Amino acid sequence: MKKTLVSALTTALVVGAASTTFAASNPFADVPADHWAYDAVSQLAADGVIEGYGDGTYRGDNEITRYEMAQMVAKAMAKSGVSDADKALIEKLSAEFADELNNLGVRVASLERNADMVKWNGQARYTMERHVDKDATATDSHTDEFLFRLEPSAEVNSNWHVNARLDAKINAATDEGNDGNVSLKRIWAQGNYDNFAVKLGRFGSLDNDSVFDTQVAGAEVAFGNKVQGILGAGRQSFSSNSGKGSLKNESPANHYYAGVAYKDGKVTAGLSYHTLNLRNSSEKNFREGIAKAGYRFDKSTALNGFYAKSRKYTDSKAAEAYSVEFDYKGADQMNAGTWGAWLAYRHLGQDATQFSTYDAIKTNEKGWEIGGNYTFAKNIVGTLRYGNAKQINGDGKAHTYFGRVQFFF
Repeated sequence: MKKTLVSALTTALVVGAASTTFAASNPFADVPADHWAYDAVSQLAADGVIEGYGDGTYRGDNEITRYEMAQMVAKAMAKSGVSDADKALIEKLSAEFADELNNLGVRVASLERNADMVKWNGQARYTMERHVDKDATATDSHTDEFLFRLEPSAEVNSNWHVNARLDAKINAATDEGNDGNVSLKRIWAQGNYDNFAVKLGRFGSLDNDSVFDTQVAGAEVAFGNKVQGILGAGRQSFSSNSGKGSLKNESPANHYYAGVAYKDGKVTAGLSYHTLNLRNSSEKNFREGIAKAGYRFDKSTALNGFYAKSRKYTDSKAAEAYSVEFDYKGADQMNAGTWGAWLAYRHLGQDATQFSTYDAIKTNEKGWEIGGNYTFAKNIVGTLRYGNAKQINGDGKAHTYFGRVQFFF
């Protein structure tokens, strides 16, 4: 839609100045309906080389101007990975509309840049989960949920972008959601420079791939390449960790963290330290240290893990969290037929996993997880997980069955 509006507005503006700007030729003369270019552009559109009017369509039954035709040819000329047959068509079209391309070249490039300043990515997904907790209460909980997520990114200038995440959920079992309301989960501005990056706003916390899968509202700076230092400070809400760690009833707290990360070829490693200044707890400071390591043996196999410990509590089992995971291949959402599998052992003490990211092994559980994923078609990925666990504080056993289908766009 954005590209269509920009194209229409640009066309209108340029029409008004056509007599002076494009004296060499008239780019707004209609291309005759029986012109061979229609068949050529139709073929390029069918092959996915030309996107037409910006909404993914080429209206081959509509008469268009030489300006519009030149726009489409310019886009096709910028494409890579085009077949030899399509290259021949593009060359023939570029020769036919050479004057218009010469006159409109700068404007077309500018139009493409403006159209790409805002990008919309996201996913629609369905999640089914069953967690059977065989303790004294013998609970059997179910999750049956639809989620729609948008993750727009807008360019401010060559260094800065604005990013956001918006979620809407529906409970598939009850057909109830949040009455159509969309929740703004994240919004931040990010500046990227040589050897330096900064985030301002509400963004994903450091270690959100393990025990801090949450948002923090504040600022973060990162510097370095192969070895990277990270510093962050902000406000931490506990509304998103309901039913997880021991701090789930806390009021918002100040959250400070520092970390160092290393990545070189097959090896990754990291150390980080988090401090939360609490209001309600008798112990005002929650502190946690985290160590990570990973090694990729080849293109198909990798081993990774982490260890985390909280200093707020005396129960060593509940204050510890660790995971070791072996990965084989992995589903690539862009390539149909790709797949992956993994086997992991996780120990997730409730005092060390306030914002756990794991699905099959829950907070206050330890045990084995096995899983796999598969790309059914481009941008359609299915995931299955099974967890066989025991309670860390308690004698109960638990089984988790997890399935998810994701449609990316």
